[in-house]
Amino acid sequence: MAKYLLLKHYRGAPAAVNDVPMDQWTPEEVSAHVKYMRDFADRLQESGEFVDSQALSAEGTFVRSDGEGRPPVTDGPFAETKDVIAGWMVIDTDTYERALELAGELSAAPGAGGRPIHEWLELRPFMGASHTITE
Repeated sequence: MAKYLLLKHYRGAPAAVNDVPMDQWTPEEVSAHVKYMRDFADRLQESGEFVDSQALSAEGTFVRSDGEGRPPVTDGPFAETKDVIAGWMVIDTDTYERALELAGELSAAPGAGGRPIHEWLELRPFMGASHTITE
């Protein structure tokens, strides 16, 4: 089995079909989306393919070592993951094709109006994971 990261973006990916930002959804639409995500994770838990998932808050800071003393902290001017990455899920699948299948299913989570988002998810294997892409 190989582990893959399914990365959800706020922006930076191609536009989703149902491209209404989550902060413009009704509370019921947000609840339906979260329920879909939880049900999806529960099903993968049962099949042994779920590793972990998290939604990320909008807060974040860049930090780097600057030698001894205090680490510098900045809030820009570069694109920061807090502005780009909405959340992630780690899956562990037998094949790359299965990882593609699951990413496609997750992409259809409901959004505004209860319609599937059909968002683009970034699928990335963990280092050391081998996969074969078939066309």
